[in-house]
Amino acid sequence: MSETPIPPAPPEETEQPRRVRAEALTPDRLDPDALKVVQRLGRFGFEAYLVGGCVRDLLLGRSPKDFDVATSARPRQIKRVFRNCRIIGRRFKLAHVVFGDRVVETATFRRRPQGLEEERSDLLITDDNLFGDAAEDARRRDFTINGLFFDPTSGEVIDFVGGLEDLEKGMLRTIGDPWVRFREDPVRILRAIKFASRLGFQLDPAIRQAMGDLAGDIARGAPPRVLEEVYRLMRSGTSLGAFRLLREIGALRVVLPEIEDFLAGEEASPEGRERIELFWRYLEGLDSVVHESGEPPNSLLVATVFVHLVRRESDPARRRSPGPPPQDPGQVVDDVLAPVCLRLRLSRNDAGRARRLCIALKKFLQRPGRRFRPNAFMRQEYFDEALALLRVHCTAEGSSWHVYESWAERRARFDGSGGRVHGRGGAGADEEFRDERPIDAIVEESPEPRPLHPAAPPHGGKRSKRRRRRGRRRGGAPHAPPSSHAASHSPGPSHSPTPSPSPAPASAPPPPRPEPLARDAGGAGWGSDW
Repeated sequence: MSETPIPPAPPEETEQPRRVRAEALTPDRLDPDALKVVQRLGRFGFEAYLVGGCVRDLLLGRSPKDFDVATSARPRQIKRVFRNCRIIGRRFKLAHVVFGDRVVETATFRRRPQGLEEERSDLLITDDNLFGDAAEDARRRDFTINGLFFDPTSGEVIDFVGGLEDLEKGMLRTIGDPWVRFREDPVRILRAIKFASRLGFQLDPAIRQAMGDLAGDIARGAPPRVLEEVYRLMRSGTSLGAFRLLREIGALRVVLPEIEDFLAGEEASPEGRERIELFWRYLEGLDSVVHESGEPPNSLLVATVFVHLVRRESDPARRRSPGPPPQDPGQVVDDVLAPVCLRLRLSRNDAGRARRLCIALKKFLQRPGRRFRPNAFMRQEYFDEALALLRVHCTAEGSSWHVYESWAERRARFDGSGGRVHGRGGAGADEEFRDERPIDAIVEESPEPRPLHPAAPPHGGKRSKRRRRRGRRRGGAPHAPPSSHAASHSPGPSHSPTPSPSPAPASAPPPPRPEPLARDAGGAGWGSDW
């Protein structure tokens, strides 16, 4: 790495950091593997601290998701210290110290590229592979609350940027000019929304103004990073507040223009405003699922947001696309998700599973009367996600809970019996279903009209002739139907005719059917749209 001259630091950067003894950050609250990394690097003479979000969450009384380490050691030096280390990254090298199935991300201190404002008008950072010291590493971070370091050896929190004061006030501020920091990395706008909504912090007025002015620059960010930040907004358990703030600053039109167009188009009528409120209630239902069941998969996040567009495009009266809606529900979902997949690089797996979830929600709520195999449906690998989407729907609609409870109870019995569902009788009540066809092939079956007690085909009919001809081709003896003439000319008295089994009486009752599932007979939410 080429050495570049470092200009003298401004006066505020030469001030000594604030050091505060953190009595609450006891070793039992820290990750033991991260402590091993910090202590071993210290024994080899390197400077090392716990940094970033883990320090912020510990000071707020939260449980950190992961623990990151920043050190003065270079990546190759870290690898020489830890044999269980691998180096990753292309633009900037990171060291992953592996402990079984856990990874402690260890990064070398970095600094901001010098002279960005003077050298060019485009402040977007494309190369920040510059090593520095602890103070420079703290000042190159995005927000003050993320620029705190913790030294486990001394038990002190080291604050170079005023993050402790902002934590006490509940204020979110950038390190430096917010307009410059958001121009350097526009994805920081989404991160600001995430922290403000998840932590309940107030946005500094300067930050809010800069976010509104530079919301359009989010399109310049890498699509995978933008998509991942949107996923994090929805997994945070505060997606309702995050999406409202997204729309308030104008970022929703940049990140998810289809959703912004949907919300803007529904504001003209009272029915549309009810559908807008339903959209917000869906996000509130997603938050309840996150709080009770943990982080949902990406497919559930995509389906929760875009199912409203699928319902609109399935309704001939509200459809925006040209022509009538396709008969295939999957085609409607594909038409809605296609532009999103291209713009945000949505993975094929997530898009395919979200497609199945939208179709499954329709099947949950459709009117009864069609042939349906619930046990084969529950065997699909995405059924639990579909059931979670049904729960989100019931929470938002405030109805159809009997449908969800019926499916949840049947799912519990299905899991408790090892893949067997014990109903109240029937031809499949006590045996395992082996229908492994995809759900599209199962749920689209048409009912076969058949009599309750079909009569046996007459002897000598077309079917009997075909069977006799088939027997001759295979080399077997043709099956001759019994007749009174053949019985009267039987050779010898020793060959007595074998008595034929007595036919079943025509009035025999039909076999009992398996226990039916509760369905949304009124078609609430979906019967009129699909």
